[in-house]
Amino acid sequence: MTDLVTLFPRQPVPDLTVPLAGGGSFSLKDEAPKTFTLIVFYRGLHCPICKGQLKDLEAKLGELEGRGVSVVAISSDTAERAEETKSSWGLPKLRLGYGLDLASARRWGLFVSSGRGTTSAGVEEPQRFTEPGLFLVRPDGTLYFASVQTMPFARPHLADVLQAMDFVVAKDYPARGEIITL
Repeated sequence: MTDLVTLFPRQPVPDLTVPLAGGGSFSLKDEAPKTFTLIVFYRGLHCPICKGQLKDLEAKLGELEGRGVSVVAISSDTAERAEETKSSWGLPKLRLGYGLDLASARRWGLFVSSGRGTTSAGVEEPQRFTEPGLFLVRPDGTLYFASVQTMPFARPHLADVLQAMDFVVAKDYPARGEIITL
């Protein structure tokens, strides 16, 4: 059995570097946002729910950037699948990372699933892939917020995340859930 990792608010998050569809790479240590880096881990090209989430993310990029948030969406898909995702889902501005290895995914506390054939979107699931996660990381590399799921359903709505960011910044609200030992 693999040890499951739990990330704690106010503690450093693991290193994260992945190539980007369209060229270049994303490295968390090189990010310099004013408020947060928003990392959305998505299941991959095969997931129609991910498509809706990432299209919403693309539509809200301006609002996020206006709040000092840098944004990336990452999957364990191959380069070819990531390029297809970017073009067929209409995501010209969203930084789309790919090739997340499953060991790195585990360090982020993500759940991993086995492929079960062709999805309702008509796309074959990879042999293994990560389930969704959404993270807000402070400019100092510490975790502020995390939502990790075992299923593709019922993800945090980005409108709610935006509203929460406004409150957090206005009230200098601390990261919660930071107690490590009881």
